[in-house]
Amino acid sequence: MSLTRTLTLLATSVVLLIALVAAVWSYFESNHELEELFDAELAQSSRIVQGLVRHLAESESPQQLPSILEETLKLPEAALLEGDFNEIIPDGSGHKYEKKIAFEVWDNHGVAVLDTLLIPGEQPLEAGYSWVESTGYSWRTFTLQDPASGFWIRTAQREDIRTELSEELARGNVLPLLLALPLLAAALIFAIQVAFRPLRRLERPIRDMAPEKIHPLDASHAPKEVTGLVHAVNGLLKRLNSALERERRFSADAAHELRTPLTVLRLNLEKACEAHPHEFEGLIQSVDRMTYLVEQMLVLSRVDSATDFSPSVHNLSEIVEQSMAEVAPLALRKHIEPVLQDTTRQAMACCHGALINTLMRSLLANAIQYSPPETEVTTELTASGDGYLIRLCDQGPGIAAEERERALSRFVRLDQRTGGGAGLGLAIARRIAELHGGTLSLHDRPDGGPGLCVEIWLPAQCPSPGIA
Repeated sequence: MSLTRTLTLLATSVVLLIALVAAVWSYFESNHELEELFDAELAQSSRIVQGLVRHLAESESPQQLPSILEETLKLPEAALLEGDFNEIIPDGSGHKYEKKIAFEVWDNHGVAVLDTLLIPGEQPLEAGYSWVESTGYSWRTFTLQDPASGFWIRTAQREDIRTELSEELARGNVLPLLLALPLLAAALIFAIQVAFRPLRRLERPIRDMAPEKIHPLDASHAPKEVTGLVHAVNGLLKRLNSALERERRFSADAAHELRTPLTVLRLNLEKACEAHPHEFEGLIQSVDRMTYLVEQMLVLSRVDSATDFSPSVHNLSEIVEQSMAEVAPLALRKHIEPVLQDTTRQAMACCHGALINTLMRSLLANAIQYSPPETEVTTELTASGDGYLIRLCDQGPGIAAEERERALSRFVRLDQRTGGGAGLGLAIARRIAELHGGTLSLHDRPDGGPGLCVEIWLPAQCPSPGIA
């Protein structure tokens, strides 16, 4: 699983969980604090009415007190109307929420002086907070007794207005947090992507690194947490480069050192064959095959070690013609006719002339070797896209479709094929095509006949440095 994806999922999940817990806690805490604020307002309203009642009791007669209180605390008519108006009453006489607040006043004998709450039945007078039912609503009340006048004062507030206001205020506290969550998650994802950018910069040179150009990674911009890993990878790359270099040197040295004794051995066998012509023919063929294998190993070693690959513009048509001329003696011995069909005439391509010549000679030699006598080996050169396509077809036994990828591997000779090859010709050809930024593939003949077609596509422009 991707480390970036894992960290992003974990971090966003934790942030979202914490934000959700904070939002829920903020919601309930806001409701609780607002309930306390409303209760404090009820108590404050009761004390204001207490002051008003005490003043009126001292200055007015008991008969006039009810009418004065009712006139003073009576709601405006507009406040009693249901309408679409805003919280402020249109004529400016008050607020529409006033109808959800009620007052009750009793004298020291328990006789009601003012009653806007209209609670059914008689309620005991007890100081403090309580809940009562009236006019189909629940009301939160606060009751106190004035010690100076003995009057009881009760202030009530409808539950629905308390709930509505508290929920609106609580949502106002929580909503910004919820709206900020997507932005917070996006910022977190962006920060993680930026933090992992140095790791992606380290990955790119490893992904594009060719076996012929192994180089250490630049640890100067690596995060401190992976510096040890970068140094370990550099050590591994150094050991790998040394192992590959030893392998290349061994192949080249072994092949080079074997050429001389094999030449001497063949000369001695030829002399012995003069006296006994039929006894050493098989041995001479084995020596020839070994010599061919050594030559192929030398070619493969040179191709694999082509670190200073520097192609230039060449006439691809001339290279193909020259390669066909070089293998012509082999074709004459088997009575095979090489045929060239060049529709370009002047196929100017950016390539390494010697390597393309090696590629063509290897493929032509293979085609001639596995073709029956009195047949043709056809080579077609055509323009294809931004490059050129070389199609080389023989009339031999061919290769089954499921075996073709394996046939391109090194030292692989399929059972159904005959001849004295070393199983390196196709591998060398593909390696040279890859060095040029091209491709090599195996196909059936277009005419449906027996045989095999090898298609090589080479770009007309020079490949980017490091392509391998």
